[in-house]
Amino acid sequence: MKINKFVEDLKAKSAAELQEELVAAKKELFNLRFQNATNQLDNTSRIKEVRKNIARIQTVITEKANAAE
Repeated sequence: MKINKFVEDLKAKSAAELQEELVAAKKELFNLRFQNATNQLDNTSRIKEVRKNIARIQTVITEKANAAE
């Protein structure tokens, strides 16, 4: 149910807020990959979670763009 709450929060945000959220998630993914490459990352499943969150954010952005047309 945590995922559904995350998606509902995303749908309530504006396009600009979604873009900010996307940039923040991509930065986090970069940092996680960097930590993984230098063997400093303890929780490697976080990479998969962040990748899925990026996909969710992009999906909501696309839905909003198609609804605006």
